[in-house]
Amino acid sequence: MGQFDIRSTVRPEPDPPMAEIADYIVDYRIDSREAFDTARYVLLDSLACAALAMDHKECVKHLGPLVAGADMPGGARVPFTSHALDPAQAAYNIGVQIRWLDFNDTWLAAEWGHPSDNLGAILAVADYLGRKAEREGGKALTVREVLGHAIKAHEIQGCYALRNSFNRVGLDHVILVRLASTAVSTRMLGGGRDEVITAISHSWIDNGALRTYRHAPNTGPRKSWAAGDACRRAVIHALNAVKGVVGYPSALSVPTWGFYDVAFEGKPFEFERPFASYVMENVLFKISFPAEFHAQTAVECALQLHDQVKDRLDQVERIELETQEAAIRIIDKTGPLANYADRDHCLQYMVAVPLVFGRLVATDYSDAVAADPRLDALRDRMVVKENPRFTRDYFDPDKRYIGNSVQAFFKDGTATAKISIDYPMGHRKRRAEAIPLLMAKFEAAVRTKLPADDVETLLARAGDPERLDALPVTAFMALLTGAGVSNADSDLYETRIF
Repeated sequence: MGQFDIRSTVRPEPDPPMAEIADYIVDYRIDSREAFDTARYVLLDSLACAALAMDHKECVKHLGPLVAGADMPGGARVPFTSHALDPAQAAYNIGVQIRWLDFNDTWLAAEWGHPSDNLGAILAVADYLGRKAEREGGKALTVREVLGHAIKAHEIQGCYALRNSFNRVGLDHVILVRLASTAVSTRMLGGGRDEVITAISHSWIDNGALRTYRHAPNTGPRKSWAAGDACRRAVIHALNAVKGVVGYPSALSVPTWGFYDVAFEGKPFEFERPFASYVMENVLFKISFPAEFHAQTAVECALQLHDQVKDRLDQVERIELETQEAAIRIIDKTGPLANYADRDHCLQYMVAVPLVFGRLVATDYSDAVAADPRLDALRDRMVVKENPRFTRDYFDPDKRYIGNSVQAFFKDGTATAKISIDYPMGHRKRRAEAIPLLMAKFEAAVRTKLPADDVETLLARAGDPERLDALPVTAFMALLTGAGVSNADSDLYETRIF
């Protein structure tokens, strides 16, 4: 970190981390087929999550314009609704939909988060720009271009998360959604290197949301709309930057007033690798369960034990859970659970449900299910401890495992087998197994929300990557809003380079 005279009025060169993001956004070309293939599944999976969220009235009440009547004809559309909004508010809407059920992709390291949250901003800006271009006689971005922007957003968020723990200083991981979406949105809106640096300097000056809403005793549903809020703020920063607002080149490093000193204990950021496409290639899909990702393999273990435990629940003496250090910090909870948000971030609850019922679905976090006294009785008998190997494998860049084990012990001295699983269904090592389930998740979700003809068109395109990639994003968004599309079978046209 450079040395500054805090009294000097000379504006320094931009902080290197901001400049490096800008150089990546503006100049780097994505040439990884695996990254594009994975990004395509990320897009479909995220839209499945958005469709499923529409069954939840607490999600739907967040959707639409900020105030009644403030729709924007010809603006960015919100999937599975009739809303057309300014791109910032559309980014909020789409971000809320994708994140609401805690069922979209995940990245775990020193920080954790959900890189597909950035699609809230990317889809909103892409549709806004595409509709504007078509009105003016131009062409919209293609889905392929959207995927390229998603790869870069994933990479920024994920590479920052590898060695920089914002949660340890009390900041929520959506600070990285705002960062990545700000950079990508600025480029999409026509910004160059200087504008990208300006926009992300404003993102850092915003500091970050506190993690208060993710932890007892204040756990609440803001965690389901926090990423949407970050997407909205990102688009605002991008719009301002391309208008020419002034940036702040040492927003990170300036003594006393910069992000490092104010919010990061005076430490500069650390990085494991340069930006490329590593994060998209290694991202984790949530296929099996709408559950916080550190618990995914624990739920899978519990399901394997269901038949051995379901008829002996009153005989259980204790249940031993071994997990990673990160899981202990964020989802190891005892005592009363206040609401849905409390339960879907409680390791013990997420294990108890499959032990009792042999399943874990979104409605299992409801008050009605949680009222079953057997669940809290099992939670009271659970012992959670760290398994050092699970923690080591969690941080190993060649593994990125998320291991858990579960074993039940009975009052008569007998016990079940100890079930251990290192990596869940959505892990890179289980992609071949996961993708058919992901596509089934997508199909089932959209069939309940869209006209049959539009669903068939979407499924046909999803099964033909070249044709999906060539589809104008405006046509894609029209299908997602049930508007039909006249140009869904338009000829391929050249896309921009990422």
